[in-house]
This record gives sequence, structure tokens and C-alpha cells, in this order.
Amino acid sequence: MEEKPEWWASPAVVGLMGFGTTTMVAGLSNLPTPYSAGFANNWVVYGMALTFGGTAQLLAGIIALRKGNMFAGSAFVGYGAFWWAFTLMLTTFLGQAGGSTPVLWGIAGFSFMWMMFTFTFLINSPKHGWGIVAVFFFLFIAFVLLVVKFASLASGQTTFAADGSANWAVGGEIIFTGLVAWYVATADLTNWNYGRKVLPA
Repeated sequence: MEEKPEWWASPAVVGLMGFGTTTMVAGLSNLPTPYSAGFANNWVVYGMALTFGGTAQLLAGIIALRKGNMFAGSAFVGYGAFWWAFTLMLTTFLGQAGGSTPVLWGIAGFSFMWMMFTFTFLINSPKHGWGIVAVFFFLFIAFVLLVVKFASLASGQTTFAADGSANWAVGGEIIFTGLVAWYVATADLTNWNYGRKVLPA
């Protein structure tokens, strides 16, 4: 109802798929070893984050803003920028942060800021359907878990050590968040494609 009748198609599928698939890959990298071994040092995440999670979402957000959809446009631009910031932080600027403890506290703070950003969209999501509410609710929980994880590691606790079972909760929740976004995108595309409500969202 918010969108203007422009010739641009809805960017929701691209934006949600970019977010969902990249989030699932990031979730896999948070699982305990050896299950996350193939994603060690986030090397798989970075490629997805820069292209589909970052750039594709930024483009989707710009299109949504052009169509007058402030909610979707702001979310896609914001999380597109998140994936760029995440990748640059861990590949380009990490060496400037000093020892491991400052890095861990920094990542905890970074996660906290994005938890707040997500909360803003969570409280505004009910207007956009239960699927979008679910995406932002589980994403908010994911950032809460990341704050707890990296603050605990920075404090010297071993609860979230690389091989610790607590990482099942973090990685699993993040993967589930991505799956929810993937489902909402699939429902949006399927319903548009068939011209009727085939999948609820």
C-alpha cells in the first residue's frame, strides 16, 4: 500500500534473499568446531556479504526508497551496509584494533548497535505481516546472542569457546533467522508469480 505505481518491480525478493542466504552462511560459521571448520575465519561469509548480502541489498533498498517504501528501503540499505561494515571490519581494519580482548569488546559493541537498529524495525514491523515480524524478532534475538557471546569471550569466559556447545544456540538461531527470511522471500515471489496467495507470509 505504501509503494508508488512505478515501473520498478518490488525489490523485496532480492533484498530478503540477499539477507536470508548470507545470514544462513554466517550462522554456519558460528557453529562449534568441527562443524564450522569449512567456514573458518569467515572466508566463505565475506564473498556472500559483499555481493548478495551487501551490494544486492543496497540496490534493493535504493529501489524500495524510490518506490516510496521507507520501511523496506531503510531496512535493505541498512543491512546491506551492515554486511559491508562487517566484512571491512574483519578484513581491513582488524589489524588496527590491537589484541584479542579489544577486538572482542569491539565486536560486542558492534553487535549491540545493530541490535538497537533491529529493534527499531521490530517495533514497526507488525504493519507488514507476520513473516516480517518473525524476521526482525529472530534477528533481534540473534544480535542479543552475539552481544552475549563476544562480551563473554572478551571477559575471559569459555562458555562460547570455538568448540563449545553454546555455539549451537548462536549458530542455530542465526541460521533459523536466515531461513525465515528465505521463506518470506519465497512466499512473496510465489504469490506474485501465481497472482494469488499460495504461501502465507
